[in-house]
Amino acid sequence: MHQEKRLPRNGKEGLLYGALISTMTVLFMTTFSIIYFAGEFNGEIAFTILKTLPVMWIIVMIIEPAIFGRIAEALTAKFTKPTDSFNSKILFRILFTVLGMSAAMTLIGDIVGNGFHPELFSSWLQYWPRNFIIVLAAESLVIQPIARFAMVKLHEAHDKKAGLAAAPQVQN
Repeated sequence: MHQEKRLPRNGKEGLLYGALISTMTVLFMTTFSIIYFAGEFNGEIAFTILKTLPVMWIIVMIIEPAIFGRIAEALTAKFTKPTDSFNSKILFRILFTVLGMSAAMTLIGDIVGNGFHPELFSSWLQYWPRNFIIVLAAESLVIQPIARFAMVKLHEAHDKKAGLAAAPQVQN
């Protein structure tokens, strides 16, 4: 039976896969947003990124699998057939996940960075479309392919190790 090597096969691999994607996305978007608003990169900006990164990563690691990942799976199942290609299914999954996560994280990121303020929702309306397009491109073209490549390499290493363990031992 053919097993998909590009996706996680168990919970431990799923956690690794999700952590890779979340880490790259949070690092990319946190850095992009802070530099975009500051207009330059310096030591103070780097420190702000390092402070913000763990908070945003924890938030993403909680809400993606608990909320938006489940919604994306359901919507992907609704818009695709079992016979559709891996690429079409993964593209729908990316689209729906990024749609929800970018909407939530644009709001949450503003709250984490600036606290509650009167312009919170108007700034969300201004920045969410930009964030959605940027993350959709980054996820589709760079982040997801890197994470899937990591899964392929992990599965190849596991398969090779299993093959060596299953091979008969020759004694001299």
